[in-house]
Amino acid sequence: MYRQGDVLIVPVPEESLPAGTAALPRQPRDSRGRLVLALGEVTGHAHAVVGPGLLVREPGPFGASYLHLPDGGRVVHEEHAAIPLPKGWYRVVRQREYTPGAVRVVAD
Repeated sequence: MYRQGDVLIVPVPEESLPAGTAALPRQPRDSRGRLVLALGEVTGHAHAVVGPGLLVREPGPFGASYLHLPDGGRVVHEEHAAIPLPKGWYRVVRQREYTPGAVRVVAD
């Protein structure tokens, strides 16, 4: 299990992925060719993966995200040390916070 700021990355054995995961909408790479796991609305910084792979995401603000790295990769961020990830599938979880009357994704 890996954590970088408000992003948690959990290894998932391929046989344990929910049915239909590979058919979820693929997230495009950003202008720098990275897979963006979370973009800071305030700073513009991003938790992102460099290297080959794909990121799929269930629709909706709290939809699950899954990352596939066939050769491994690195999670990078402008303010955090890079984290190497071995090849495999991962579930990407954004930190949430409670505010009176709502649950929301933490703003970075």
